[in-house]
This record gives sequence, C-alpha cells and structure tokens, in this order.
Amino acid sequence: MLKRLIILGLVALVLAACSETKYVPEGKYLLDRAKVVSDTKAPGINPSQFKSYVRQRGNSRWFSAAKIPLATYSLSGRDTTRWINRLLRNMGEAPQVFDSLSTLQSKMMLQTRMQNIGYLRSTVDVTNRIRGKKIVTTYTLRPGKPYYLHRVSYDIQDTAIARKLDETKALKHGLRPGMMFNADNLDAERKRITQLLANRGYYRFNKDFISYRADSVPGSQAVDLTLVLHPYRDNLVSDMPHQTYTIGTITYHGNNQEDSTLPLRRKVLANNTFLTEGELYSAQGLQSTYNHFGRLGAIRYTNISFHERQQEPVLDCDITVIPNKVSTISFQPEGTNTAGDLGAAVSLTYQNRNIFRGSENLTIQLRGAFEAIKGLEGYANSNFEEYSAEARLSFPRFIAPFLANSFRRRINAVSEVSLLYDTQNRPEFKRRVFSVGWRYKWNDQRHHDRYQIDLLDLNYISMPWISQTFRTEYLDNTDSRNSILRYNYENLFIMKTGLGYTYNNGRWAIKANIETAGNLLNLITKTLKFHVNDDGQYTILDVAYAQYVRGNFDFTRNLQFDYNNQLVFHVGLGIAYPYGNSNILPFEKRYFSGGANSVRGWSVRSLGPGKFVGNDGRIDFINQTGDMKLDLNAEYRAYLFWKFSGALFIDAGNIWTLREYTDQPGGQFKFTEFWKQLAVSYGLGIRLNFDYFIVRFDMGMKAVNPAYSTHREHLPLLYPKFSRDFAFHFAVGLPF
Repeated sequence: MLKRLIILGLVALVLAACSETKYVPEGKYLLDRAKVVSDTKAPGINPSQFKSYVRQRGNSRWFSAAKIPLATYSLSGRDTTRWINRLLRNMGEAPQVFDSLSTLQSKMMLQTRMQNIGYLRSTVDVTNRIRGKKIVTTYTLRPGKPYYLHRVSYDIQDTAIARKLDETKALKHGLRPGMMFNADNLDAERKRITQLLANRGYYRFNKDFISYRADSVPGSQAVDLTLVLHPYRDNLVSDMPHQTYTIGTITYHGNNQEDSTLPLRRKVLANNTFLTEGELYSAQGLQSTYNHFGRLGAIRYTNISFHERQQEPVLDCDITVIPNKVSTISFQPEGTNTAGDLGAAVSLTYQNRNIFRGSENLTIQLRGAFEAIKGLEGYANSNFEEYSAEARLSFPRFIAPFLANSFRRRINAVSEVSLLYDTQNRPEFKRRVFSVGWRYKWNDQRHHDRYQIDLLDLNYISMPWISQTFRTEYLDNTDSRNSILRYNYENLFIMKTGLGYTYNNGRWAIKANIETAGNLLNLITKTLKFHVNDDGQYTILDVAYAQYVRGNFDFTRNLQFDYNNQLVFHVGLGIAYPYGNSNILPFEKRYFSGGANSVRGWSVRSLGPGKFVGNDGRIDFINQTGDMKLDLNAEYRAYLFWKFSGALFIDAGNIWTLREYTDQPGGQFKFTEFWKQLAVSYGLGIRLNFDYFIVRFDMGMKAVNPAYSTHREHLPLLYPKFSRDFAFHFAVGLPF
C-alpha cells in the first residue's frame, strides 16, 4: 500500500511538471532559467557571484534540479474557494512569468557592477531562447580590459588633518599605484580615513567630506586619482577647519533618571564605558561601550547621547541603562525513550541575572527523571531514577590576577564556577557523581575567535552499591570480555584542565580543544608515596584517579551556491591516550561512532571500533567505544518551501583503539589498514527551521560496513536490506 502511494505521488508530480505553464497567461512565457556567463576569464569576474544581481531567476529547484514547488502549485485547481487548492498554492510557488523590464534592470545592474570593480568599458549581452511557453535568459558578461591606478595623490584641504594623517602615516596603507580602479576599494578608503579621524576626536566628520577626482591616461587603461578631503561645511557655515571634540561629563541614568534606579554598581558601569572624561571623542570607544553593555545580562537596553556645549568643543555624555528582569523561574518537562524503556523528566531552573549588582548570573537547576525499566531477569523489580542539583555562577569579566587592565577591557570575557551533584539509581547499580568546575571563556570583539580554558574540572564518581547479579555476571566474571566495563564501575577521580578554541566566519569554521587529566595528582601521589592498589594504581583516599590526554579537531567548509543551495564539508578528528595511572580511558571520555552527528547509516554507539563486531553480532555499547575517532561528511542542503529544507548526505568514519584490547578484537588503529575500515553511509534529511531552533530528521543507509568481510554484507550499497541497513535519527540543530 505504501509503495502504491509513493508511486502515485511521483506520477502526480511528473504530470504537474508537464503542466508547469498551466498558470502562465496567454502570450507570456515561463522563465525557466536565468544564466550568467562570461566571454573571458578576468580578475574579479565570477559569474556565480554576479548572479545575485539578476532580479528574476526563475522558479526555485530542489537540489538545483527539480522544480517541485512549482509542480505543487500546478497541482492546484482554479477554484480558490476549495481548501485543497489554497493549501497547494500556499505550499507551492507561483510561476515566474518572464518580465522584460526586470531583464533590462538586471542587465544595467550587471554592467554597473563590472564598472565598479574596474571594467569601465564593460558591456552585457542578453539572449532569450524560447521553447514553447518557456524561456531561458542568458546574460553574457563582456568585461573587456580592467583599469588600474597609475598615480595616487592627495588634496587635504585641512592643515590639521593633513598633519595628523602624515604623523600616523595613514595614507601609506591605503590606495597604491597598480591597484585596480575599483569602486569598492575607493569607498573602503573613504571609510578607513573617516574611522581613523572619528577615533581621534572628529565627532562631526563623515565620509561625505571625502571625494575623488579621476583622470584617464590617454592610450592606456590607467587612471590618475586624486583623493580630496574637503573642509567642514553645513547649512550655517562653510569652508572652515574640522573641529576635534573632547568628552566632558559622563552621567549614568536608570529608569527614572536617578542613581537609585541604576541596575549596576558604579565601578561596573565605569569598567564597561570606553569613553573617558577629558580625552578625545572616539567612535570606536562609543561602539565598544555599546558592545560591552549589550552583553551584560542585567541590562535590557542602552542608549548613549551626546550634548555639545555652546562655547567650547566638549561633548557631555548621557548613558541610559534600562535593567532587565532580574529573576526568572522556568519549568521544563521532557519525554525519554531508551531502547524501548519509556520515561519522563522535569527540570526546575531559577536564574538571577544580577545577584551582586555586577551582572553576575546565578543559575540553579533541579532535575528529576524516571524511566520504567522492563523486568530484568535476576535483578530487583525497580525502575531507573535520577536526581540532580546544579549551580552555576558566571561573571561577565575575568576573575584572575596578573592581567593588564587594558586586556580585561578589550576582551569580552566570562568567568564561571559550577557545582553539580547527580544521583542515579538503577536495578543493577547506584551511581553518584560530584563535580566542581572553574573555567574562562572570552573572545576579542574585533575577530571571529573564541577561547575557553577549563582551569579546574574535578569529578568524583562513586558506586555505593552494585547488585550481586551484575557483579557476578559482568564485573567478576574473568571469562567475559568486560575489562572496560569493570573499569567504569569503580570509584574514580578525574581532575582535568583543558583549552578550547573556535573560529567561525560563516564560510568555514574551526573547533579545537585539548584536555589532560591526572598529571598534578600523579606528581603529588608519587612524591608523597601514596597508597598503590592491587592494579598498580596510585590512590587518594583509596580511590584511583584517571590520567590521560585528549584532543579534538573539527573543520567545516560551507560553499554557498545561492540563497537556497549550499554544500557543506566536515572533517572531525579525535584522539585520546591513557597513560600513567590509567590503562583505559573513562567511559565518558571514550569516543563512539554512529548517530545523528556522525556516520548516520548506524544508530548511536553501534559502529566500530575498526572491524569489531559485538557479542553475537549485536550492539555492544560498552565495547563499541574507542580512543580515536574520524568523521568525514559531505552534505548538500537546499531550501524546499515554507519552513522545510532538505539535505542529501554522504558520511564516512569509524573509531579505533590505540592499544590492543582482548575485549575488542580488530579494533586497534593501524596505518596500513584503517582506510579499509572506514564505514560509509548515505541518506536523505528533512529539516524544519523555526528560526530559534532547527528540528532535524535524517534517514541513513549503510553503503560500506567494515564489520563484515563477506561481499554481500561488506557492501550493502550493492546489496541493500532495509531492515538491516536503515537508521532513522531525530535531532535538534544541524549536524555540523
């Protein structure tokens, strides 16, 4: 029945595609496609980028191929009083009827753009190819030869500014002979000089006081350029020197223009103000003040106004800060499904955004979870319960000694301390986790870089009770392959420090972090000769501690074809190595593969390591972990309609162990074999974009399965079996 419905749907769309011109008026044409090509390769001429200047581009195509939105619209009938016709039209897209005026405007915009980047004698040819009631429009760019700057001179008609520009050598870093005669470069130079002067007291200076004189050199593609900086003029006065202004009195106001309504302490207000009484006005200082006040959670709105004194060039500054709501309480329920065991969780969160009147943020969260566990043979008839309490206190500044005040003010920083206690009760065991953390996060407001330092992250994991059945069958059974399991059900200290770095400019992104644990404890315990347990591990209060180093690196490249289509590449690499006091990584620090953000043909924690196969061929979530991970992903994303987007993806990757573990045969990483053990999957994704968050549904199929050596099982791409090779994923947010 399902197959019939799918076939009928495809047939309906094909029939609709055959009637794309159903709603094109008689005597008109459907714009099938708009192309931009160039008759030559020239610097700065990229037809794909120029396509954004075309005003009419034809109907959108799913994955740059099928015009499904138009086909959906064409399925509707002409009677708009029927709900089905209105629904189809709202879901679809009306035909793009060819418009000659838009074509002429596009031609002019393309030509203007080429002239602006230095091709002064460029032209654009437009050709229309008609087939039936469809038309394909091609814009052919003919840029010709570019023009270059021959000589650059300056006419600074304000002696004080001329002296200042000469002292700072600002003009030597701008326009130079040999550069293309590019309108973007000329405008950027105007902005650069304007910004330089606005940061040195010239409050009323703007880029309109700068113009150019350009003369072409006969018989060549060269231009002699003169930058002219005009004297000050307005409706009242003209041709007088530009005036520099100093900052006068800085006054802070709250809701009622009274100090008592100020939400923050005076020192905090002053530390976030980058305008200084008695010093020159600075546009950068003004913007920095807005930026720093804007990141304070205690402030909802900031307004900065200047009042010029009548008899002297002084600006009195009024800073009005409107406070945010200080305290909030939120309640969040959620449902869970773990391998068929249904459950529910609730969390209650209290937040205070200004607890010490310095925009410090205190968050306290209480969480409880319950899961109905189906009867486990040999265990008490009880369910899973979890209760946790977490407190986080963040300061919108560095809380650290020995830092220069200029560094503190320039950097947007957050210092955070956290405290967590979590208790888990299962039929097999009881687990307690206590953690304390102190970390710094900061970024330079002038760049795309972000940093994080986990100065201290201490975790104590306690197992106060383990059922006799679980201990006998798994932990004490030397015949079973469960050394990793045993290690992760013992009391353990993890004391780590780490450093993280991210960079994202919208086109490509880098995320890297490294952490190390146990080194300080190892130094102390060895020096003071602490107790060594039967496994040869140093202990603190009879509890062993973990020692390892772990690093992760992610790279993402986004190729934007147009507004509706993009291709994204992702590489993820992680490696961790236990040493010293540890032979095995803690379970929480081991890598796993498969799932919504990895190789999507496998469910979470069901792939690897290497060519390892779990017990009896089933998923073995303990042993299917490793010390190293590699993910390679390519995803084509396309806007579909309304809130819907689609994706086609190919994933490859796996995990490996760095050491040979008898519990994980075939899982060790080897340079000569790892490429043969890369799992590959492909699939289709549907995404719902609700602006604030994205709901994602990904359907993956296995293509290459490294766990098997037989031809049919190793290459499910050639021998697909839906029940064996399909995986469905639901997630929030994009995978990378």
